Amino acid sequence: MNIRNARPEDLMNMQHCNLLCLPENYQMKYYFYHGLSWPQLSYIAEDENGKIVGYVLAKMEEDPDDVPHGHITSLAVKRSHRRLGLAQKLMDQASRAMIENFNAKYVSLHVRKSNRAALHLYSNTLNFQISEVEPKYYADGEDAYAMKRDLTQMADEVRVQSGQGSNSSSRGDSVLGKSG
Repeated sequence: MNIRNARPEDLMNMQHCNLLCLPENYQMKYYFYHGLSWPQLSYIAEDENGKIVGYVLAKMEEDPDDVPHGHITSLAVKRSHRRLGLAQKLMDQASRAMIENFNAKYVSLHVRKSNRAALHLYSNTLNFQISEVEPKYYADGEDAYAMKRDLTQMADEVRVQSGQGSNSSSRGDSVLGKSG
């Protein structure tokens, strides 16, 4: 398995993976919007034959009144390649890119209340926390959990790995406590 930054020529196969895996589907222009606006934030997982078996589509939120933060628009891994750690690797790679390129303080996402497997991944593996319930968020009327992952610890690790030391806030502020 190989995880790499998504390229424009990957977008059609990312959309195909989305159609196979998820009930929420996006028009091709939405993939182009992400790819052109934030090319460094979306990643694909490919098998040994170069076929896309998973992806993360990510962006930065452009709210001038809030701290810099990213958003996971879509995450999908083909059923045949699940439980191999690919979703975690894709999510960590996108989060790291948000920190390195945009100094993101947290990353957010939405997940169906009924999607127990995704909730387990986000809560238990990736340390996301539920920030609120958004009623009737999905087209079929299902509620969504809005979730956030504080990127402070990952940012410290990125700084250490890049030789910048730890010069983050020592106050222990958590962006998760703020409403957005």
